[in-house]
Amino acid sequence: MAFSGIIWAQEKEIVSKKGKTLIFVNQDPDLNPEVKEGLIKTYFKVYPKMSKDFNPLAIDTIEVTIDTAYTGVAYANNGKITISSAWLKKKPQDLDVITHETFHIVQAYPNNSGPGWLTEGIADYARFKYGVNNKKADWSLTEFSPEQNYENSYRIAARFLYWLTQNYDKKIVHKLDTTMRDKTFSPELWKEYTGKSLDELWDQYSKNPKLS
Repeated sequence: MAFSGIIWAQEKEIVSKKGKTLIFVNQDPDLNPEVKEGLIKTYFKVYPKMSKDFNPLAIDTIEVTIDTAYTGVAYANNGKITISSAWLKKKPQDLDVITHETFHIVQAYPNNSGPGWLTEGIADYARFKYGVNNKKADWSLTEFSPEQNYENSYRIAARFLYWLTQNYDKKIVHKLDTTMRDKTFSPELWKEYTGKSLDELWDQYSKNPKLS
């Protein structure tokens, strides 16, 4: 018996500009075209800036796959980003998921380069600083509460890092990022950069977490 159904093959599009290339692989035939276009525009708006500011040697070509089987949100690995199509249906305004993930590619940290909470905190700091659609996505740095700790990572750590740029050294995130990439990070760097240990900094932050 002949099969009359239609099998949808994944789409692959290659876009190049600003010295960067995006290979966009879409496995979802129902992906909103506006979401797809928004992700592509966001990539070209943020990745060249983030690369220039943090790591000019970051790779110029990234492959992004919209995955229909992946049950998480998104992840980056070896120059490739996977984003859940289910997540994009649930949160179509979350275009800056690609900002966070492309910053992981900017980071290019080697294994065992430093604490995982700092890796994710810096990536969300980058999303906060470079993101183009955070407000519409209802995404913001997590407000401080006493039960938090910097090891909570992501937006909690990102807010702490932003506070450090306002109260100690506006370049501290860049400095920490460089040491993670160079594998020269050590816990003593907090005191070298600020005069205080990490726990002393968090204690001070917890007593006055206001951002200007």
